[in-house]
Amino acid sequence: MLKGLDPRLNADLLHALMAMGHGDDLVLVDANFPADSVARQTRLGRSLSMENLSLPQALAAILTLYPLDDFVDDALARMEVVGDPAAVPDVQAEAQLVVDAAEGRHRPLVGLERHAFYARAANAYAIVRTGERRFYGNVALRKGVVAPEPTRPT
Repeated sequence: MLKGLDPRLNADLLHALMAMGHGDDLVLVDANFPADSVARQTRLGRSLSMENLSLPQALAAILTLYPLDDFVDDALARMEVVGDPAAVPDVQAEAQLVVDAAEGRHRPLVGLERHAFYARAANAYAIVRTGERRFYGNVALRKGVVAPEPTRPT
């Protein structure tokens, strides 16, 4: 254990979050997503696990450390419901509330068609499989930057 870190964040995930740079994607997926096979195409080359957490729980823990990209409109994406792209399932609505609370403002989850979401996941830095069992519990997060601390006169 370390002080100041959410205990839901494991060592493998922390390493990946630190290794990622501005513009890299982290994709959180539900238990039905083919995380292992798609993750083989990612920069990390293997899936990470937060299987004991729902998507909103995993997202809340990650956003305690993870800066979201402010330079693009699609920093946050969600997998659209097949046949009803405007639908927002409860799991995605909950994820939206987590994002907005973490950011202190509304940052919309942009809808991506299912195959476009798979393509974004395959090009991501890493994929994190959660224990989410509700359908469409899949979101992508583009990493932003952390501003430097203000310098103090010496």
